Amino acid sequence: MEDIGNHVDLRGSGGDRLKRPVIRCKDLEFSYATGDFRLKVPQLEIPPGQRVALTGPSGCGKTTLIHLFAGILKARRGELDVSGVSLSKYSDRDLQDFRIVRLGLIFQQFELLQYLNAYENVLLPYRLNPVLELGDSQRERARELLEDVGLADKIARYPRELSQGERQRVAVCRALVTGPSLLLCDEPTANLDPANRDRILDILFAYCQNQSASLLMVTHDHEILNRFDQTLDIRSFLPKTPVSQ
Repeated sequence: MEDIGNHVDLRGSGGDRLKRPVIRCKDLEFSYATGDFRLKVPQLEIPPGQRVALTGPSGCGKTTLIHLFAGILKARRGELDVSGVSLSKYSDRDLQDFRIVRLGLIFQQFELLQYLNAYENVLLPYRLNPVLELGDSQRERARELLEDVGLADKIARYPRELSQGERQRVAVCRALVTGPSLLLCDEPTANLDPANRDRILDILFAYCQNQSASLLMVTHDHEILNRFDQTLDIRSFLPKTPVSQ
């Protein structure tokens, strides 16, 4: 497979991304090699600028769906376009580049590198992909993001020197620094106190508002659902359990 950058504009044009759905799938099916888990999405479109909450019981496939949309997992059949890219056409390496350049990913585990300080962790995407050019404006953007989340005085600290809430804010900055058109977040506010939870949500929602970006976020917190434009229940994409007679 040839490099994705030779066929797809990884950065995307502003006009295009304001018109087409950021996620579009049809007849999407996924199952693991072992076990009975099945996921079926007959049709789904998420338009630009939408903030969507993904809910449902633990263990029902919310993280699996996020991983499908990020190209971490591959569907067994069906169509899936994310940010204008048909994911089934590209290799694992191409999809890794796609994630770094086009998506903002935030996971509950933060995934910070312990040997990099907060500022260096935010700029990590630029180290991982040569398509992204690291210059003075990108460095300044990283500093501004850390300042926006209240970490201006801690940019040189390492993850072990930061609290849980501070590490999560660093992860949010890293997800936003490249200017992605789509944020995929897997319980980014879990295990945070209400003040830090609301701060993270404010940052994410303000970014979406200012950049016309879309957000798909897994959450179990029903107190925040009224802040989203739409709520999806993962159970609507699972096979129906037969009713006992």
